[in-house]
Amino acid sequence: MTMPTRPLGTTGPQVSALGLGCMGMSALYGDADRAESIATIHAALDAGVTLLDTGDFYGMGHNELLIGEALRSAPAELREKARVSVKFGALRGPDGEWSGFDGRPAAVKNFAAYSLQRLGVDHIDVYRLSRLDPDVPIEETVGAIAELIEKGHVRHVGLSEVRAETIRRAAATVPVTDLQIEYSLISRGIEEAILPTTRELGISITAYGVLSRGLISGHFTRDRQLAADDFRAHSPRFQGDNLRHNLDLVDALRKIAERKGASVAQIVIAWVLSRGEDIVPLVGARTRERLTESLGALDVTLDEADLTAIEEAVPPGAAAGDRYPTQQMAHLGSE
Repeated sequence: MTMPTRPLGTTGPQVSALGLGCMGMSALYGDADRAESIATIHAALDAGVTLLDTGDFYGMGHNELLIGEALRSAPAELREKARVSVKFGALRGPDGEWSGFDGRPAAVKNFAAYSLQRLGVDHIDVYRLSRLDPDVPIEETVGAIAELIEKGHVRHVGLSEVRAETIRRAAATVPVTDLQIEYSLISRGIEEAILPTTRELGISITAYGVLSRGLISGHFTRDRQLAADDFRAHSPRFQGDNLRHNLDLVDALRKIAERKGASVAQIVIAWVLSRGEDIVPLVGARTRERLTESLGALDVTLDEADLTAIEEAVPPGAAAGDRYPTQQMAHLGSE
């Protein structure tokens, strides 16, 4: 299989049609196996995946160290093709608690210095504030990233989970390459205002949560017990009647997948891929087995009848429950 590529905005590089989201290898989804995580990153690079996504607060730096180790131990020709996207700015305490976001210019440069060291790279390909700092104008934050670009420490300015107005303000200040935001069959809030704005401005979308944290992967069961340190144990979509309703949606998708000779996850990823060449889905595979399944979505062709059936099975707004707990929803770019 030859991995297709997609443009990362009008000012950015070509990247693989699928990116690898590495967060789950370090945090929020229970225990992960370090050796298997590194092997999965290597397998992704070997398959032609070039976009690796992380955040400096994933496992309080653990994820960046993990990616750095994987890059150092990968063949040189694959390491050179890798493009690393880093989110910064989330403030955490020693016990893992969340305490806000910091987009001050001095903090931007401080975060970048630590990320470069942990990753073991001389530049970060796409650098983005993880969530908007309500006390710092976005112009100041992206301006600081632009200064890092001038000095060769960063290649491109990205954004994460911001609304259309903020996208316009940032893009009026510096060239913005990409917006990372949740987008999936059951999280379609960007379609109303955000996606038209990014397309008008030539900004690509890196879509995370395409499987809605495993909820619509076809692998999540009604009786599954989640560990206390698993983010999903506190996510509204995974609770009680919400979970039962959402897994009914998955059952409807399963019938479509069976007709196509594909898995539910492959159908769901293929749907996101069908939404436009400017959208790059991130798959959060933590194992080589799940990575292989996700990559199989590239071989799934959805015709108009398939897309109609998928939309009928899971129409916009069909999901039960918010995608984050209530206290976190205020920081998001779309509902």
